[in-house]
Amino acid sequence: MYPDQTPTASLPDLAMSDAEVAAEARRIIADAYRPTAETPTAYRDDTPVPAYGNTPPVTQPGRPPMSQGATDASVLMLAGATATTMVGGTAAVLMYVSQFADPLVCGLVFGAPTALVLALARLVKRAQPAPDVHHHYTGPVHHDQRTVHTRTTGVWAKSTTHQ
Repeated sequence: MYPDQTPTASLPDLAMSDAEVAAEARRIIADAYRPTAETPTAYRDDTPVPAYGNTPPVTQPGRPPMSQGATDASVLMLAGATATTMVGGTAAVLMYVSQFADPLVCGLVFGAPTALVLALARLVKRAQPAPDVHHHYTGPVHHDQRTVHTRTTGVWAKSTTHQ
């Protein structure tokens, strides 16, 4: 009870019949759905959108749209980063658990596979055969195949070209 209320004040009788309750509920619902001057009007078109046409594509959540080569490269970079993290985490855990592991030895042990993979990749790249070059000409042709070496040195660029 609030301080300003007197104990003798009584509330009016609020008992309503079932019919009155139903009528009041219908009135409240009708008022809620009746548009007023401030209520904006809206229309939703539920017809299905065709799966083809001249509508521009919409960017979907997830990876941004990119070429197949860029997608392959990003997946390769993510896989390499994951592998590097695993190797580094293993080395860190080993040094922490052993409490006397030499960081130089751990670096050699865990860095050796990486150096081996890089050396093999370079070897495979150099082992690829040179492409065959075939020239087919009709008519009189003068074919001049020179090699030009250019070297630029100095603070102020000086280029020298030799044939």
